[in-house]
Amino acid sequence: MRRILLIGIGTGDPAFVTMQAVTAINAADAFFVFDKGDDKAELIAVRQAILDRYATRKDVSLIAIGNPPRETNARYLEGVDAWHEARAVLLREAFHRHVPADGCGAFLVWGDPAIYDSTLRVVTRALAGMDDAPEIEIVPGISSIQILAARHRIGLNDIGEPILVTTGRQLREQGMPAPGVSVVVMLDGELACRELLGQGLTIYWGAALGGPDERLIAGALDDVIGDIVEARAKLRKQYGWVMDTYLLRRPAEPKT
Repeated sequence: MRRILLIGIGTGDPAFVTMQAVTAINAADAFFVFDKGDDKAELIAVRQAILDRYATRKDVSLIAIGNPPRETNARYLEGVDAWHEARAVLLREAFHRHVPADGCGAFLVWGDPAIYDSTLRVVTRALAGMDDAPEIEIVPGISSIQILAARHRIGLNDIGEPILVTTGRQLREQGMPAPGVSVVVMLDGELACRELLGQGLTIYWGAALGGPDERLIAGALDDVIGDIVEARAKLRKQYGWVMDTYLLRRPAEPKT
């Protein structure tokens, strides 16, 4: 039976690839990646470097699939749904073309496949209705959330308190939750935390986590937001894009 593997590879450092991921890499006959253009070619280069380092077979390489544009004028969820469908059509064609009967295809997924990543949704949609639909297997990876906490040497939550993992768009629309809830923010292209100044928040911020240009900034949000904006601008100018993650926390309240 055909298989397709979603292999979490961490965020940039080949040392983040787990032993389980290495085993999965060496079970695959073809690796797929959505090509997001020259400005994000570095993301493909990192994946190729991981294959060069860990794949024992030298006849495998990344198969680039064109990345259809996302409709920005539609409502957010409708635009994402149409974008996923267009990706699924291309993946279905590529899978039929490159994965033999009883073969194994794979995606090297940035971070962890379960955390704000669309690969599983697209793959599931691509395989729906296929008479010989492959079995999907997932290999978890080290996420930017884990790396952020490790780099700053912090726990993500206060004692006995919850963690909210959300996006910049949701943070902007809903604001900070109740006291005691630590908030991890991802996919925030506009730094929504700038709208939360004056609330006594502490931020632990990291960009390019696991990469050679990793940046870390921590402190009172009001005091360090300028440094974060400047650091993001430099990385965006250097690469054409930037991926960052941050934790927001209110001042600790006395426990009763």
